[in-house]
Amino acid sequence: MVKNILLVLFVGFISLTNISWKSRGIDPVKPHLKEFSNYSQDLYNKLNSTNLNFEVFKYALKGYIKLKSNNKLNNSEYLTIIDMSLSSNSDRFFIIDMKNNKIDHQSVVAHGANTGLEFAKNFSNTMSSHKTSLGFYRTAETYFGKHGLSLRLDGLEFSNNNARKRAIVIHSAKYVSDKFILNNGRLGRSWGCPAIPDKDYKEIIQKIKKGSILFIYAPNKNYLNKSSLASSDVNIFFNNQITADH
Repeated sequence: MVKNILLVLFVGFISLTNISWKSRGIDPVKPHLKEFSNYSQDLYNKLNSTNLNFEVFKYALKGYIKLKSNNKLNNSEYLTIIDMSLSSNSDRFFIIDMKNNKIDHQSVVAHGANTGLEFAKNFSNTMSSHKTSLGFYRTAETYFGKHGLSLRLDGLEFSNNNARKRAIVIHSAKYVSDKFILNNGRLGRSWGCPAIPDKDYKEIIQKIKKGSILFIYAPNKNYLNKSSLASSDVNIFFNNQITADH
């Protein structure tokens, strides 16, 4: 008799729990996965961008969550995304303000000279390849070089861990401009650096320097299948604090 009562109570508790999860739009079998799905969609909707692809944003957000949860970010206020699947003539450089849930900046950005013409096709982590490297980077210190104020980058993955040796940095360049596109039919190219327009570049570097995340994306199956960040299972991290520190 007592066993039957306990069984009825247990079944009732499970049913109520499932109803509670479902009322929140969460799958009780995979609650954290559903929570990430909802969180990423809600945040993307707040960004209100027609240029930033949702799937690209999700890859970047997964890496951001994992790195932040592992205390790998000194500057978690910004998440920078470069979508190399887009034409170099279009805005494909996005800085997301994670504290205020908005796109703080977007512009064109150059890819490596041997990566392609208007579109980025070939990627490499090899020295002197003059190609763009895919993956997650952490911004580091600034310095003044031949392009003026520049921001060093440290590659965090197998696909870009030679970034510092290759002197892959964020800098501005005259060939990253509407005028260059008008005269040449496409944006100018770098030796592998994500070069940005002169306009506001100093303010941009000051915002994202010293430990924020930059993600360079392309629909490259070899990279996406091997990356532990872009394809991270964020379930185990999702209950940690994932939004930027206030």
